[in-house]
Amino acid sequence: MNIGTASQESGLPAKTIRYYEEIGLVRPNRAKNGYRDYSESDVHHLRFIQRARGLGFSIEECRLLVSLYDDNNRASADVKALALAKLAEVDRKIAELQVLRKTLSSLASHCQGDNRPDCSIIEGLAG
Repeated sequence: MNIGTASQESGLPAKTIRYYEEIGLVRPNRAKNGYRDYSESDVHHLRFIQRARGLGFSIEECRLLVSLYDDNNRASADVKALALAKLAEVDRKIAELQVLRKTLSSLASHCQGDNRPDCSIIEGLAG
């Protein structure tokens, strides 16, 4: 199938698919005319990558996940380790965001929000 059809079936823009090909995440065959010829397997890999990216995995982590997906001799422990590492990263980001939220909430609650130039938010940001 051509890149337009692969795009429709995978839900990814053609530009993203070309990028994934450029960096070696997918390797479609080439038709005799030189055009990309995507297989159902390629589209499945594209969907797999899209879901992994949606869960926050980086391109390099996706590369590793694809290699594990394609390896019938993989150990599920390797896949679980990647997932647990990503989970720890998400937990760390959540903790950072909670601190950020608390700080912003505190700054906003101390600001009068009127027409005067005095602003506790500006003062808080200024240190």
